[in-house]
Amino acid sequence: MPWAAGVTDRLFLDANVLFTAAHRPHGKAAFLFTIAARGPNPPWQMFSSAYAAEEARRNLQAKFPAALSDWPAIVARLRVVPQPGMPRLPLALPEKDQPIWAACHAARCTHLLTGDLKDFGPHMNQPEQTGGIVIQTVGEYLAAFLHRMKNPAP
Repeated sequence: MPWAAGVTDRLFLDANVLFTAAHRPHGKAAFLFTIAARGPNPPWQMFSSAYAAEEARRNLQAKFPAALSDWPAIVARLRVVPQPGMPRLPLALPEKDQPIWAACHAARCTHLLTGDLKDFGPHMNQPEQTGGIVIQTVGEYLAAFLHRMKNPAP
């Protein structure tokens, strides 16, 4: 399916999404990388932070060390953004998640993709409360993306 002209979402990938992409090469998180690697005009750009990438790498080392062989290729497909200072956050988040939100916001991402339902769950799919950033799981994002492609805005 061709992408709608000019559609480029800016996806910030939380550590758990990076972790999943690395150890499940045929899963939804890995699919984001597969599609982004096709053609000159991918439908999304992928971002993360050194903080998130290092957390994912550490967890892979501890739980799925064989998956580290693909880790350099995954990181190479991301735009790893510098970790900004901690701005005043509009969201009540645990301390461990504040650097994720800060980097996502500083990179001007349209979406924050995470599997962390415990901490980010109360803020999911509420861009009016999250400074315009849509927080979703990878599955939710892909379903919404497909819907937009099938039903383009006039």
